[in-house]
Amino acid sequence: ESYDLQQTWLCTQRGEMPCRSNTTVKMLKHAALLFFVLGTVFASDINAAGEMPPASSEPSGPLSQPDEEDSGCGCQSLNREGVQVERQSSPSLSKLASAKYTKEANEAQPEIHSSGKNAAIPNQMVLIPEGEYLMGTDEPAIPQDGEGPARRVHIQQFFMDVYEVSNFEFDTFVNATGYVTEAEKFGDSFVFEGLLTENVKKEISQAVAAAPWWLPVKGANWRHPEGPDSSMSDRFNHPVLHVSWNDAMAYCTWAKKRLPTEAEWEYGCRGGLENRLYPWGNNLLPKGQHYANLWQGQFPNHNTGEDGYTKTSPVTSFPANGYGLYNMVGNAWEWTADWWSVHHTTDHMDNPKGPAIGRDKVKKGGSYMCHKVRVKLKALSGPVAVNHSPT
Repeated sequence: ESYDLQQTWLCTQRGEMPCRSNTTVKMLKHAALLFFVLGTVFASDINAAGEMPPASSEPSGPLSQPDEEDSGCGCQSLNREGVQVERQSSPSLSKLASAKYTKEANEAQPEIHSSGKNAAIPNQMVLIPEGEYLMGTDEPAIPQDGEGPARRVHIQQFFMDVYEVSNFEFDTFVNATGYVTEAEKFGDSFVFEGLLTENVKKEISQAVAAAPWWLPVKGANWRHPEGPDSSMSDRFNHPVLHVSWNDAMAYCTWAKKRLPTEAEWEYGCRGGLENRLYPWGNNLLPKGQHYANLWQGQFPNHNTGEDGYTKTSPVTSFPANGYGLYNMVGNAWEWTADWWSVHHTTDHMDNPKGPAIGRDKVKKGGSYMCHKVRVKLKALSGPVAVNHSPT
């Protein structure tokens, strides 16, 4: 399956790019089959001198409710190969890190009132310092995500993109290379029903049985996030969507970067904090303030948009974490380099890279459709669907 690319990619001097990506993709023998909204960020190793390598609408009717304990958006049910569908009769450094989340820091963020190309902000990279942290948890909110057990991990310093990969950046890549994404090749991708127009919905007769709010939409891709009658031309500063893991890797290669490992991603996401539920602390809404683009309201029927957004938000939205990284939680899922597994050792590890082989890639960070427990740091990984590619 495929997912959208957020700028969560990592770049290395060796040309292995850790990137933050918002893409959900499946691979036909590692080729993407489905496309979903994910985010991507790049990371990059540093050289001996400590330098970074040079840069080159409302639903048609009430939908069934997800399980309260799972509180997921149904991503795990998306699977182009053998997808189960149902017919529808109608379109239906603790203080320093914490300082990043003060009210003053939030208010200091520049507001972008335009979303065209002239509003796009060039991505930057920030050095993530070497260190150790406790990866995963012994009390997973969603055990099937494979977040346990907690294990001590050492990470070498590396550079990581400050922002998710934006539509502007991906457009630059496509214009320079002529690259065609897997969603464009397949001719369709999955889109959340609540974002589709009636004209698009009336052409659809299938849905994902386990998550009927996900509909296969012909013509949906990174250029047309909600189908053929939509456009990203007014969202150049938003994360690119409908990008598969293969697409993310192609972008990374062009940008001379790489995708981060799951361990690097989680270390960067924590921003220097230990034993916290979120990158900013233990409260989802400290002092009533929103720090991420998430779902508010009753999922999947109504998103109140209390955080200011009902879809993706600009990659510069909300305060950065302690390492200066934006939108590590919410907005768009992000690809990593690792194969997904539910089996982890409790041994101390140095720069772990995950299993040598697998069927699914790890995606991290959640999206604007995530709510309740799904957004916690300790519940932010897992496969999107059986046989899909890495996140």
